[in-house]
Amino acid sequence: MKLALFLILAYLLGAIPNGVWVGKRFFHTDIRTAGSGNIGTTNTFRVLGPVAGTTVLVLDIAKGSVATLLPTWFHLSTGLGTATPLLFGLMAVLGHTVSIFDHFKGGKAVATSAGMLLAYNPLLFVIAASCFVSLIYLTSMVSLASMISFTIIVIMCILFHDVYLTIVAVCLTIFVFYRHRTNISRIKAGTENMVSFGLGYRHRQRQQQK
Repeated sequence: MKLALFLILAYLLGAIPNGVWVGKRFFHTDIRTAGSGNIGTTNTFRVLGPVAGTTVLVLDIAKGSVATLLPTWFHLSTGLGTATPLLFGLMAVLGHTVSIFDHFKGGKAVATSAGMLLAYNPLLFVIAASCFVSLIYLTSMVSLASMISFTIIVIMCILFHDVYLTIVAVCLTIFVFYRHRTNISRIKAGTENMVSFGLGYRHRQRQQQK
């Protein structure tokens, strides 16, 4: 019973729609009706600016980390050994993507998955974050940087010989690619949204000036 309650708590933590709540409370804006309509960090940055975007990023990462740490803090056992924190982290990711507070809709799972990784394996989180930031600078596309970073993490998990994390990483990578399917179409068409810095953005600017 205790385990079930904490798993529900992990889901509810993940289900908190930070982008929606921050937008409505402090900016009087529902980001679901602006930009891409997504409740995540990227659209928050685009619609509400860097302060709101950074706040939502930190909060979305935090809910993934807190959920993942619940079994350690409260000495919970599922019989899965070292995979137990990952189960709780996945519940938070589920909450983020299928939120009871947002009509069972949600974000694309990137930041909350990163929070899970931060709590479970900080070294891999640092590697993932470094790849993500570098790829954003190279491509100027958050969507492409996210998908490539998840793929890199799968490879790293295999190299680290962490079977449980590899399975979770593969599943999340497939899900992230699925959630970014419209972005993939725009990337192929050369119309994907870009951040206003980086090599990709400069290249597009030069192409448009020709």
